[in-house]
Amino acid sequence: MQFTHLGRSGLQVSRLCLGTMNWGPRTDQAEAFAIMDRALEVGVNFFDTANVYGRPHGGGHAGWTEEIIGRWFALGGGRRESVVLATKVYGPMGDSTLKINDKGGLSAYKIKRQLDESLNRLQTGQVELYQMHHIDRHAPWDEVFGAFEDLMAAGKVIYAGASNLGARHLAYAQAAADRRSFFGLVSEQHKYSLRCRLPELEVLPACQELGLGVIPWSPLDGGLLGGQITTGQTGPRTGEALDRLTEAERAALTGFEAACKEIGERPADVALAWTLHHPAVTAPIIGPRTLDHFNQSLRALEIDLEADFLAKLDELFPGPGGPSPEAYAW
Repeated sequence: MQFTHLGRSGLQVSRLCLGTMNWGPRTDQAEAFAIMDRALEVGVNFFDTANVYGRPHGGGHAGWTEEIIGRWFALGGGRRESVVLATKVYGPMGDSTLKINDKGGLSAYKIKRQLDESLNRLQTGQVELYQMHHIDRHAPWDEVFGAFEDLMAAGKVIYAGASNLGARHLAYAQAAADRRSFFGLVSEQHKYSLRCRLPELEVLPACQELGLGVIPWSPLDGGLLGGQITTGQTGPRTGEALDRLTEAERAALTGFEAACKEIGERPADVALAWTLHHPAVTAPIIGPRTLDHFNQSLRALEIDLEADFLAKLDELFPGPGGPSPEAYAW
C-alpha cells in the first residue's frame, strides 16, 4: 500500500480512502465487515463515513452506517487502532420540525452534540478527522473553531477537516484559524473526477497553497466512469444518469472506454488513477458495495498513466484550463 501525509499534518493515510456510504442501505453488515477486514489486510487505513449515512434509502435511518462500523470495531483484534477514522457533521439527523437545532448547520451546539452521538454509534472515544460536511454561512468561524478546540482539548477529535467548501471558504477558515493560533483545517473533501474538473480552477490550488489534503469524492462520477457504456451494466444510480447524458457526453464516455481498452485497463481503475495523478490529491474515496468491488479498486494504485494518454483524456474531458486567473485571463 502507498501512504502519504494528510495535508501539512504529520498523519499518514493510505492513498485510497474507504468510503462507507453504502454500508446498510446497499451493503449488508456481513459484506461490510468483510470489506473492512480486507482493507486492513492490504493496508488501507483511511476510512470515511458521516453521521447521516444510512438514511437516503427506503427503510434506512441516519446513523446506520456508523452503527455498522462501531459493531466492527467492537470485534477487537486491533481493528480500531489500525484505522484513521473520519466522520462528518452538518446534516439533519432526526425530525428537524421538532428539533429546530437539528437542522443542517455547524453551530457549536450541533457540532458537540452530534459528535457525542457519532462516537456512541461508532463505539469509540475519539475520531481522528472530524469534517464539516458543508459550509454554514450563518456560523462564524470563531464559533466553529471554538467548538473544535473544545473537542480537541477533551480528546474527542484530533484533526479538523472540511467537505464541499469553496476556495474562498477555505481561505477564510485558515485566516480565522491563524487569528486564533489554531492549526485549522488539514483537509478538504471535494467532488472531483474526469467529468468534474472545475476544482482545478480554484479549490485544488487553494488546498495546495494552504497545505490541505484533498480527498476526492465521487471519483467515478457516480459510476459513469465505470465502463457502463460498453458493458451496459448499470449500478443503482447510473441508469437514470446515463439516460440524461447529452450526445457529446456519451461520445466522451465512449471514447474514454475505448482508450482504456487500448491500454488493457478497466475504466474505473483508470479514472481512479487519474485523480491520484494530481499533486493536490491525497486519497480518492472508493465506495465499494461488495468485496469484489473493493479488490478491483486496488489496481488503480499500480497504473502509471503516460503523458500521451493523459493528453487524450484532456481532449475527451477538457478541464477549465488550469488554475485561475491564467485559465481565463492573460
